[in-house]
Parts: sequence; structure tokens; C-alpha cells
Amino acid sequence: MPPSEDSPATSQPADPDTVILSDVLGSDRSIHIFAGFTRDFAQISQRFEDSSLNTTILAPVNSAIMALPRKPWEDPEDYDKLGGEAYEGKDGEDRASRNLRRFVEAHVVPASPWKEGDKLKTLAGGDIWWESKNGAKIIQPGNIEVSSVKSKVHNGEVWVLKGVRNYA
Repeated sequence: MPPSEDSPATSQPADPDTVILSDVLGSDRSIHIFAGFTRDFAQISQRFEDSSLNTTILAPVNSAIMALPRKPWEDPEDYDKLGGEAYEGKDGEDRASRNLRRFVEAHVVPASPWKEGDKLKTLAGGDIWWESKNGAKIIQPGNIEVSSVKSKVHNGEVWVLKGVRNYA
């Protein structure tokens, strides 16, 4: 099967002894919902497998995703335009996939290490930075607390968030 159009042209597999993001992302049960979402998109999964592409993954805890007022693949504008069948059929599935990808990409920063105050763009394109407040890392915009930096590996870090970034 030929590579998809959105697959990186020069993916660099890691040395078999090198631990990379794809090795550790699924190991923490508190973020397994988000980890599962990332596997739905080849370009994102390939980024996590590429030892030459440093990345900071901002993984919301399961409870933050479950507490959302809507599912990550839903967009109120879709319902406004298309009604209750917004996610029915092939067009609806495609729409939901695009929305879910936007959600995931809003939580992926294509840099690591990431210094405090450095404004970067997520894969979704929005500006983002972090700052220290009362001894905690806080993601801006949004005032989202980082509960921990779960993993530091060859090609990046996994930061566990107590909340969800605005993905609309």
C-alpha cells in the first residue's frame, strides 16, 4: 500500500534501544482516551514514532475528556447547519474525523524541550505557551494546569493536563 498523502516523507525510525513517544504514550491509563484518539491519525502516530521530530504531547486526563460538554468529534456549528444527523453516513464520519483530528492537533506541540514563555503553534495552528504559577506549569491560553510530566524520552515529552485545551 503506498504511503498516504499526509505521511511524513522522511520518517526516521528510532534505534531499537531508544525509547520514543510512541512507546510511552499508551502506558499511562489516566490518559488512555487521548492516546487512543492519536492512533486514529497516521500522520500524528508517525510523528510520535519519528526519532528526529521532537514533540510535546499535552494529554488531557480521561476525566477531563469525559467531562466535556460535547464529544471531541462534535462541533455545535455542524449541528446548527445540519441538525441531528450531522454525523450520520460517510459525510458525517468524515466531519467527525476532521473535528477529532483538530482536537488531537490542539494538544500536540511540535517542539521539545519547550521553555517557559516560548510561544509556539500547536499542530492545529493555535499559539500556546506555558508559565509557572505557584509551583505548577500552566498552559496558556486557558489556564490549564499540568498535573505531571509523565515521560521524557528521546523525541519529546508527555505532559498530563488536568483540563482540555480549547479545540473549537
